[in-house]
Amino acid sequence: MNYEITQCFFFDAAHTLKRTIDAEGSRRIHGHTYHCEVSLCGTPHATSGMVSDLGLLRAHLDVVRDQLDHHYLDEIADLGVPTLENLCRFVWRAVEPKFSNISSVHVWRDGMGDGCRLRK
Repeated sequence: MNYEITQCFFFDAAHTLKRTIDAEGSRRIHGHTYHCEVSLCGTPHATSGMVSDLGLLRAHLDVVRDQLDHHYLDEIADLGVPTLENLCRFVWRAVEPKFSNISSVHVWRDGMGDGCRLRK
């Protein structure tokens, strides 16, 4: 059997975007509350009974969250344009070296009703 476990976190951050729709407001610095869910997949280990220890994932995600929370996303190294797509990729790249069984990253903004999911 293949299991999928998840851990969520949220962060508040500001950014700008150059767009053709909603252009004026997007160009100004503005902020959102972002939610992120990281999923790991696999078969539970025979001894621990866990796919991965969620405590270890949670501790690692605290480090990732600190890189994003209350920051100006336009200035985050290796993020690129601060889109939902690039946030997914940023989190994936931060998690994958320690958790090779990562299966998806989902970033969304409840206040806007939009989101993005990156899957393996």
